[in-house]
Amino acid sequence: MAVLFPVIGHWFRRPNGTLFEVVAVDEDGGTIEIQQFDGTIDEIDFESWPDMLLIEVDAPEDWSGSVDMDPEDYTGRRRSDIPNGYYDPLAFLDKV
Repeated sequence: MAVLFPVIGHWFRRPNGTLFEVVAVDEDGGTIEIQQFDGTIDEIDFESWPDMLLIEVDAPEDWSGSVDMDPEDYTGRRRSDIPNGYYDPLAFLDKV
């Protein structure tokens, strides 16, 4: 199996199905900073990277996983301007 290099902006899948994007590579510190699809930031050292059994994948179509915005924050003119996967029909429940 070929070792995949950590390239900023590339997405990977772990064997357990977790998706993440490489957001920074610190060559001096020997670390790779990743952001999981849910927005969680984590750090991996260079030595651990080859042992992770990663698969390089395309970026997810549903970009809203790590975006922390409410529908009111979106400034589109029409409801049809809201990207797919953004609107949550239950979002009104916490607006008491």
